[in-house]
Amino acid sequence: MVRRWVPAFALGGVWWWAVLRLLVEPERAGLIEGAVVAGGWGLSLLPVHVAAVAKPERPAEEPDHRDISP
Repeated sequence: MVRRWVPAFALGGVWWWAVLRLLVEPERAGLIEGAVVAGGWGLSLLPVHVAAVAKPERPAEEPDHRDISP
């Protein structure tokens, strides 16, 4: 779980830094800040259901109807 949250918080911090820099000092902000803000905003538009979900395993007592052996 740490492997997922640490990069998320780090990238979120970089994104907020870029947003605040664009808002507070727009004349000193450069292309990098603009690209970080636009990229982070673009990622937020992805649907939540894009992430893979593990399927639950079937109990052993259920017959497998997909196996058609004579």
